[in-house]
Amino acid sequence: MTNPADGPAQRPSKRERTLAALVEAGLELFEQQGYEATTVAQIARAAGVTEMTFFRYFAAKEHLLLDDPYDPVLIAAIGAQPRSDPPFLRAARGIRAAWRALPEPETPVIRRRVRIAARTPALRGATWRSTGNTERAIVEQLVTDGAEPEVAGVAAASVLAALVAGLFAWAEHETQTLAEAIERALDVIDVAS
Repeated sequence: MTNPADGPAQRPSKRERTLAALVEAGLELFEQQGYEATTVAQIARAAGVTEMTFFRYFAAKEHLLLDDPYDPVLIAAIGAQPRSDPPFLRAARGIRAAWRALPEPETPVIRRRVRIAARTPALRGATWRSTGNTERAIVEQLVTDGAEPEVAGVAAASVLAALVAGLFAWAEHETQTLAEAIERALDVIDVAS
C-alpha cells in the first residue's frame, strides 16, 4: 500500500520493463537448459525483443548475471577502518562492516543469478574476472591509506576470495541471509576479530 503523501506510484519505465523481461527470460532459460546451451537470440526472443536490444542492455551474455553495484560501499567501508590496523584486517573488517550496513536483497533474482554463476564453470571464472575492478579499488584505497602495493594486493585478493565463497554459499542455502554467509566466510580469514 502506498502512502498518499508519497504521490502516485511510479510505473516502471519501458527501459526498466525491458531489462526485467531480459533478466527473467535469461534466468528461466539458464535454469532450464543451462547457461552454455542458452543463446542471446533465445533470451531476446523469450523477452520479446531483438538481439540488438539485448546488447543495448548487456555487453555480453555473462553480464546478465554478473552485476556488482556494491563496490563504492565496500571501498568507503574499508577507507573508514583505522589506518593503524594492518591492510588485511582493514580490508576484511571494512567488507564486514559494509555487509552489515547493507540491506538484505529483497528479490530472489539476485540469489538466482549468483546460483547460476556458482554452478557454471565458465561463469565461475567470469565471476573472478568481474571482481578485478573491485580488487583494484581495494588495493588503491589501501595504498592511499599507506599500505605497500604488494601487501595491499594480497589483502584485497584474500578478502575477495572469502567474499565470493560467501556469495556462492548463500546462493545454495535458501535459509541463510547474505549477511550471514558473508560473515561466515570472513570469519574463516579474519580470525583476530
